[in-house]
Amino acid sequence: MSLLAAADYDSSSFTLSPVTAFLLVIGVTLFLSVMTGLDTDEVADIYTANRSLSVVKNALAATGDYVSALTLLSATGLVALVGYDGITLGICTVLALGVLLLIAEPLRNTGRFTLGDSLEARIPGSATRIAGAVVTLLVCLPYIVSQLSAVGTAVAGLVGLEGPGPAKVCIVLIGALMICFAAYGGMRGVSLIQILKAVLVFGAMLAIALLVLDRFDFDIAALLDGAARGSGLPDAYFSPGRLYPMDVTGRLNVVSLYITLIAGASCTPHMLMRVNVARSGPEARRATRHTMLMVAAFCGSVIVAGLGASALVGAKDIVAADPRGNSALLELAGHLAGGPETTGGSILYTLVASAVFITTLAVVSGLTLAAAATLAHDVYAHASRRGRLAEGNEVGVARWFVVLVGSVSVLLAVGLYGWDIQFVGGFSVGLAASAILPALLYSLFWSRFTRTGLLWSMYGGTICCFVLLVFGPNVSGTPVALLPDQDFHWWPLETTGLVSVPVGFLLGWAGSVRSRRRTELDRHAEMEARALAGVGAE
Repeated sequence: MSLLAAADYDSSSFTLSPVTAFLLVIGVTLFLSVMTGLDTDEVADIYTANRSLSVVKNALAATGDYVSALTLLSATGLVALVGYDGITLGICTVLALGVLLLIAEPLRNTGRFTLGDSLEARIPGSATRIAGAVVTLLVCLPYIVSQLSAVGTAVAGLVGLEGPGPAKVCIVLIGALMICFAAYGGMRGVSLIQILKAVLVFGAMLAIALLVLDRFDFDIAALLDGAARGSGLPDAYFSPGRLYPMDVTGRLNVVSLYITLIAGASCTPHMLMRVNVARSGPEARRATRHTMLMVAAFCGSVIVAGLGASALVGAKDIVAADPRGNSALLELAGHLAGGPETTGGSILYTLVASAVFITTLAVVSGLTLAAAATLAHDVYAHASRRGRLAEGNEVGVARWFVVLVGSVSVLLAVGLYGWDIQFVGGFSVGLAASAILPALLYSLFWSRFTRTGLLWSMYGGTICCFVLLVFGPNVSGTPVALLPDQDFHWWPLETTGLVSVPVGFLLGWAGSVRSRRRTELDRHAEMEARALAGVGAE
């Protein structure tokens, strides 16, 4: 099946191709981003949109931040190919937002713009801000590069181009747009793109899910039976063990993956920055609750689409197009409307293709803004200039850091093109679970937490994640590893959460027990009143 939905015009119809649709999306979003960016001349504007978004708008934007292009494409493929395991991962994606719901209100009450602001509210000092900045960059940069690298190839294929050259051009194009949206629009522009993305993605996935159900006369049992048959292994499709073998290592892989996803998926810096956009602590909690409902609806549509892909397209054809299953959603869209060459197929296919494109653009813009914000606000304005930087100057510095972070990300994505680096996205989530989550929970809720505990937790969790990644099967020792011809791995699991998350919490506890500073302990009472009751919250 061709990946190009060509423009088709005759006397009775005119159908836009993905190329034309992409150009329209680019033009509209650029215009809106520039228009919203005209007023971003204050720090609060560029970092938090001056906290002017309503609960519903913030929830839509948070949904856009949370749902990445890899989630959109790979989740559908996982359900189609591995059945039960893919469905449970979709459920875990929703459950992960429960962690953010727990900390949303106290985090908004204590935070201002960045992760460093939230941590320094409890433990002041440059060391706190620098630790927050280091972890933020180590989470955001790999995440941005993995998104750009994967979707550059996908977008090139969607417009009918193949080969490394067109894919690299698409990476540069998406990167340039990412820089423009984050630099000129700030949080207002990024939020607007996220809202548009959420609406478009929901529309596309709802249309796909309804069309799949219609094919089976809205009979769920018939859909499940068809999916099992299409998988090629009907007896095992709804049993665990398709993603990983059910031996000891396979079971540990599953547990580690679930821990990593649930503990870290909603604690990435751009999601935490989104919490600070809310007008108040209670509104942050309500927006997170609405986000959970929206993501649950999205994941339900993804599961239906995955089942439909298995039943209607078949696992054999999906794997033939892409062994990872990332083409499943696009294959299904073309199949449902009679193929991309038909008018109906072209419309549906173009809708899904545009959703994939704007999803990538929105997520990487949010990540870029979060990384630039911590460099400008935490490192330059506070750690370096001791908070004496004029507000207008900080806005300019933040925009230049957007250009820097975006340019480095694009160069890395282009330079690493052709390497299998998708696992670094999982590293980012694992790092958020192992370094950010323990520090935040201890800061917000444990009275004995100290600066030593915070530094041990954040740097120790980071080192643990990095060591397990380098010496794990994603880098060497397997045919699909980054370095398939070498073998120096001793960590058997593909994710780090099984060990790195407990290590992050244990180091935070051990460091605090070892060094109890009276001033840090006294500060907890003020922090608790602010976090739980909103006393003194901005």
